[in-house]
Amino acid sequence: MAENIDDISINYEDEEGTQLVKELEKVILSRGSWTTIVFLYQDLDRKTGEFGPQKATIRRYKKTGGVFRQQSKFNISGAKQGMQISEAMNKWFS
Repeated sequence: MAENIDDISINYEDEEGTQLVKELEKVILSRGSWTTIVFLYQDLDRKTGEFGPQKATIRRYKKTGGVFRQQSKFNISGAKQGMQISEAMNKWFS
């Protein structure tokens, strides 16, 4: 668990130390006791040993007991869905 917003990461390794989720970038959308972060990441394909296509996830964290804990998440499955979301936001908020 992270105590500081800037230390929050979605990098993830299994018990053997194999990286399963590789965080590529993050953008902190809001700061405070509730924070929202969008991450660009890749999952490891265990069959090939290679990281797959880029994906995005939006996660909300709440600071409780001095540490940030994930409260919710929305995974964007790929570029097509990400572009559809972007187009809708641009239309509504331009």
